[in-house]
Amino acid sequence: MKLNYDLIALDVDGTLLTDDHLLPVEVKEAVRECARMGAEIVLCTGRGPIGAFPVLEELGLNGTLITHNGAATVEFEDRSILFQFDIAKDLVEPYMTYCRARGIHFDLNTAYEMMVESVTESAAEMYGLHKATPELRVFDQGLPDGLVKLSVFGTKEEIDAVQADWENEPLDLQLIRSGDLFIDIQHPEASKGGALRRLAEQRAVPRERILAIGNYFNDISMLEFAGLGIAMGNSPEGVKEKADLVIGTNNEGSVAEALRAYACNG
Repeated sequence: MKLNYDLIALDVDGTLLTDDHLLPVEVKEAVRECARMGAEIVLCTGRGPIGAFPVLEELGLNGTLITHNGAATVEFEDRSILFQFDIAKDLVEPYMTYCRARGIHFDLNTAYEMMVESVTESAAEMYGLHKATPELRVFDQGLPDGLVKLSVFGTKEEIDAVQADWENEPLDLQLIRSGDLFIDIQHPEASKGGALRRLAEQRAVPRERILAIGNYFNDISMLEFAGLGIAMGNSPEGVKEKADLVIGTNNEGSVAEALRAYACNG
């Protein structure tokens, strides 16, 4: 058996997990096989660490995770933060005001905290699927330090409308469409690709020895940075166009096939 890549960056939702948020057995086995052969497996997700840790545990692995779309890179074992991109509190408040006025659900995130002012039934279901437990918080005394992300959640139609409104206004922060039902507002320099580049420099791993697999627009930067960037078959066309190749869907467990074909093969 031959290991073709030293660092393997994997998106979580829509890539590793099925639409039912399950981790297929064949995917789990293929990821573990690459890890046993010496590849460093790095989950690169829009989730925060608390929502990503259970996936890493189910894989039977530990190590480094790129979370919040690259805004916080953390260590599983001691929960330390390697680096993060904070966002200014005064820049976040207009987005909160917009959401409150229109009844759009949002949460505020530091690297390890997720805070909400209220939780709708649909939002509670979403948090349950992502294994996240937000903290109810009143922000009348101001916002906390160390904010890395404001996430907006709703129906696709609602999020499409929010995106159209915000894209028509000057943005001091970065708008990231991280899923059909989500928009993330973050530091302009935060990205999965940027965090992956920084981690690769720390590890002295050249781009040619990095493989990345993802499925959505927030994955494009890491697909373009990696020596081999693979898009899932369930990706939007705009994501597929940026990838080196396209495989089957997340519901088919296609990450397993890709890893065995390109990363860990004979």
